[in-house]
Amino acid sequence: MSNRTTMTEFLLLGFSEVRELQILHFVVFLVIYLASLVGNLLVIIVVALDNHLHTPMYFFLMNLSIVDLGSISVTVPKSMANSLMNTKYISYAGCVAQVFFLLFLLGEDFAILTVMAYDRYVAICQPLHYETMMNSRACVQMAAGAWISGILYSVLHTGNTFALTFCGGNMVDQFFCEIPQLLKLACSDSYLSEVGVLVFSVCLVLGCFIFITVSYVQIFKSVLRIPSEQGRHKALSTCLPHLTVVSLFVCTAIFAYLKPSSNSPSALDLVIAVLYSVLPPVMNPLIYTMRNKEIKAALRRLTGCR
Repeated sequence: MSNRTTMTEFLLLGFSEVRELQILHFVVFLVIYLASLVGNLLVIIVVALDNHLHTPMYFFLMNLSIVDLGSISVTVPKSMANSLMNTKYISYAGCVAQVFFLLFLLGEDFAILTVMAYDRYVAICQPLHYETMMNSRACVQMAAGAWISGILYSVLHTGNTFALTFCGGNMVDQFFCEIPQLLKLACSDSYLSEVGVLVFSVCLVLGCFIFITVSYVQIFKSVLRIPSEQGRHKALSTCLPHLTVVSLFVCTAIFAYLKPSSNSPSALDLVIAVLYSVLPPVMNPLIYTMRNKEIKAALRRLTGCR
């Protein structure tokens, strides 16, 4: 495999070489994937079918569930199939597809979370202008902007990565195709590519993070000015799920990408990869539904249960 044109497949990192542990990995990932599938589909169906939930907050929540459903479907099924069939292979085209869709959906995920922070800011800090500022046209435009930015982000980095020449072997030190691991296999000068990816990603993520932080600073200032304790509690309760989801997303990503890099993969690297690629899509539906009275009421209306 001397260059990119003859690179027809990659080898992904397995969780174990022991057959019993491979089956265990398949079963655990199957349970996790089904839990994410059911949770996110439930949110999508309830928001789509219940007229009481046709508000900006739940419109963006439905978009977030679509993104979470897609992101976990990019990595987990292939890893499950490899464990079940005792193989590590992924085709070159499959690897390109994994990188593209994963970057697209992760970029879209953070963009939607940023838009949701703006929605909470307008709802609490400028409630009299909420219906005007967050009308249906504005919501569709913001959601479309988030999706388009995710696509552009992914196209840039995927094209930049696979334009390189790979001659450092075909073993990817991760259970899915990931740009930092693929760059280790590049024999062309990947320094500029790495710097470009890092700078652009940091600027994008930092910009969104600063926007979210400033929005919540203004939100907390407004909440503290609410005279009644019940009013403050009600305002904060609408922000708490979003703030929890943002914290989960940011903390797992920081933990994954700012940890010291190692030349050889370890069990810790795999666990961290699972945390940032698998945990958020599973936890987000739970975070938004466990204490959400409106979604629970919508579920009761749809199922006919008291």
